[in-house]
Amino acid sequence: MRRLYSLLCAIVVLLCGCGRRADIHDYSIVPEPSFMVMKDGGYALTGSTSICFTNLEQNNPTVKYVLGSLRQLHLRPNMSGNATTDCMLFTINDTLNSELGDEGYLLEVRSDGIHITANTEAGLFYGYQTLVQMLPDDVSQRRYTRINLPACTILDSPRFAWRGSHLDVSRHFFSIKDVKRHLDIMAAFKLNRFHWHLTDDHGWRIASERYPRLNDVGSWRADRTGVPWDQTQPNTGDERQSYGGYYTKDEIREVVAYAAERHIEVIPEIEIPGHCAEILASYPELGCQGDDTSYQVQVGNYWPPRAILCAGSDSVMQFLFDILDEIIPLFPSQYIHIGGDEALKDNWQRCPRCQARMRQLGLSNVEPLQAWMIDRVAEHLAQHDKTIIGWDEIIDGGATLSATVMAWQNISRGMEAARRGYRVIMSPCEYCYLNFYQGEADYQPPAFPAQITLHHAYSFDPVPLELNSRWAENIIGGQCNLWAEYIETYDQAEYMLLPRLLATAECLWSPRDAKSWPHFRAKLVSQEARLRNLGYHIGSTSQKPIVVYHQADANGNCHVTIDWEREGTEVYYTVLSNQQASDTAYHPEMLRYTKPFSVPSGSTLKAQCHYMGEPVERLYEYHIE
Repeated sequence: MRRLYSLLCAIVVLLCGCGRRADIHDYSIVPEPSFMVMKDGGYALTGSTSICFTNLEQNNPTVKYVLGSLRQLHLRPNMSGNATTDCMLFTINDTLNSELGDEGYLLEVRSDGIHITANTEAGLFYGYQTLVQMLPDDVSQRRYTRINLPACTILDSPRFAWRGSHLDVSRHFFSIKDVKRHLDIMAAFKLNRFHWHLTDDHGWRIASERYPRLNDVGSWRADRTGVPWDQTQPNTGDERQSYGGYYTKDEIREVVAYAAERHIEVIPEIEIPGHCAEILASYPELGCQGDDTSYQVQVGNYWPPRAILCAGSDSVMQFLFDILDEIIPLFPSQYIHIGGDEALKDNWQRCPRCQARMRQLGLSNVEPLQAWMIDRVAEHLAQHDKTIIGWDEIIDGGATLSATVMAWQNISRGMEAARRGYRVIMSPCEYCYLNFYQGEADYQPPAFPAQITLHHAYSFDPVPLELNSRWAENIIGGQCNLWAEYIETYDQAEYMLLPRLLATAECLWSPRDAKSWPHFRAKLVSQEARLRNLGYHIGSTSQKPIVVYHQADANGNCHVTIDWEREGTEVYYTVLSNQQASDTAYHPEMLRYTKPFSVPSGSTLKAQCHYMGEPVERLYEYHIE
């Protein structure tokens, strides 16, 4: 009897521990779907739920991904060969649905199950990512026996084909495990282009058999771990070069395959003709004639970046062709990024070979010389059915219109490229450089000395309203960029990426009229909880009140609105006249902000955010005029 009693107790404990139930009342999906309507009723996801894939084999990569992901979420639906009731049904359409395109999906939560249909596997994959976000935030940590989902219909497809995320692995080197983690973040929020910045002045990160010194020399530099990037002392020349590394070709194939399973295309960047100190440290003969600089793999700040490949040397062009021929088989992508930014051409002005090349080509200045060099690379890649992407400087010398331009300097540069007929990827630094501070520097870890708040990142639109629709068609999408100067570890990288990457994802997927800042801010509560349960490191958003005011009306008043970044925040403020503001002994009552108000032009507004009843950061001051 004692043994039976113990067994019964164990069963009761087991049942109590496994009997968790979740009642979902609303969905917080990022990026916001194109169309979603909630309906009466719902569906209970339980242990009896089955799963069926129509028109897909069981060993299909997308099928294996979905099943593996569900296991990680403690969900193990029974495989079924036929659609049944009480079923999660994934279907590739026999007849194309024109509303869905190549990446869209239709997701329905109905009384008999969850149905996801799409024209392609990519569409099914994105439908599944939406389904994951409909589950409890802690589903990765807790085992639920019943999840009650409200009925809904979601018809969704992306606004842009190019939805990118860039990772710099030259300035700081990240492991293959880290890169895969980055790909997982991208996939969760429907980003589909991974821009892998593999080479720069601070390290060459890809194996080369034809030019082994790129790995023996160009992949390593003096170790400055723990020293702030802007305080790093130059290499003395006799130091041990111990920091760095490179990816083997097998590792690159592994990343490319991992990305493909998540419907992400990997675009490598090989930076030319500038940002090449690591190349010239390895092969000095590829530099300009008369340049007696002893180049080394750089540490810390390096400006101005004088290293540049010699445009007059046939050996340089052969080097580039050889390197590209090594890289092409590793990356199935249509695109190869060739850089082209910040190439200081002083050495070209002095180099006899470069000047001879200019005379041969009939060029009066050095800018078209870079375009000639890039066009030759483009011609070589075209023989392998590849297309080049370059930073927006490539248009200055008139690079081939077959190139795609990545506009980084500002929105206007992207508009200029679009009007000139280039395909354009918008990635302006004022919206998309996530290595910038995400709040006031006093309250953030060291970062590049500029700022992009979450609110500002969310205001990004790749197609400016003032751009004529004829030219707007040339903008194929956008991406966020993470440069790694101040980022030594991938934990830091995640801190800088999240949650701003989610803002970029919604800007690139969701229709313009489906976006809402207050709604997005509210959705982040669930999204950040989900990410933390998965072990991701989330950045701390700005706690500075967002004060917006309009020009004075006829009576000399300004209309003021106050906003904030963190859901649950309250803002307290006071308005002072010029005389009151100058009186340090004057301390007026702080009012809680509830609605917009008007103040006389020239007033001083002081405001502070409060969270969980406590003031955060400092009291900020704004001059209203």
